[in-house]
Amino acid sequence: MQEKTSECDTWKAEYLPEITTESVCSVEAKRELIEECESIWKQMEECQSKLMRLATDTPQMSDAKLSFQLPRMQMKALTAEHNQWQNRIPEIISTNPDVLVSLGKEELQKVKNHLEMVLSTVQSKNKQLKEDLKREQQWYEEQEQLLYALNEKANTEVGQPSTKSLKMRSFNELKNKILQLKSYKEELLDALGKFLSDHFPLPENGGSAKKKGYSEEPSVELITLHEILEMLVNKLMSTPHEPYVKIRDSFWPPYIELLLRNGIALRHPEDAKRIRLEAFHM
Repeated sequence: MQEKTSECDTWKAEYLPEITTESVCSVEAKRELIEECESIWKQMEECQSKLMRLATDTPQMSDAKLSFQLPRMQMKALTAEHNQWQNRIPEIISTNPDVLVSLGKEELQKVKNHLEMVLSTVQSKNKQLKEDLKREQQWYEEQEQLLYALNEKANTEVGQPSTKSLKMRSFNELKNKILQLKSYKEELLDALGKFLSDHFPLPENGGSAKKKGYSEEPSVELITLHEILEMLVNKLMSTPHEPYVKIRDSFWPPYIELLLRNGIALRHPEDAKRIRLEAFHM
């Protein structure tokens, strides 16, 4: 902290000369400056009075003509004012050396205050950057130590099987088990289909049934018990929140009664024409 204070003092002594706040302007210079300000103020009042007289002497125009010529008049006035400001040469308020010196010292004091504020900001920023650099170096050292420890552990486990090989072996074993389960599932489905086709065949009337009361309509093809069970299973697995299937004309009623009596299927509590498969897997 002492080093920063000394650097700041050195910079101030080199680039910022000592400026006193006491005014060195004499009484005559003040009086002269006040007189010049009063003269300029009188000129401004005369110009204002002339403008007021011009405004009262301007002949009244109709609203239509005024709305048409007002933008052009404003444009001309603005153009003339712009040209006047472009051609104007800045004038010094006073030529008195004492007044100029006083004004110059005040301006230098403002610049000095601004530079001191900038210097303080830069020093604070440098301090923050040094702290950030210190934290980054500490983090870098910790990462190097961690990397060294990991390398040591890897060298000591060279003779042991790697974690990647163990994961690959477990993955292959799980894959083989899944294939075995799929194969066993296919065998069960084939056995179930053969059992149903042997013991629960379609009716002997050609696999069709007529709608009640409509003998003239074509017969409806009946589906097997295997197909009915497959529809119930698919509905239960695809939409477990709505597992009910509507009883169709293609369902042979004795098969439906068989499923209901043996507890394989359940009717909807509010709609007797809809059934669902019993959730045995729950």
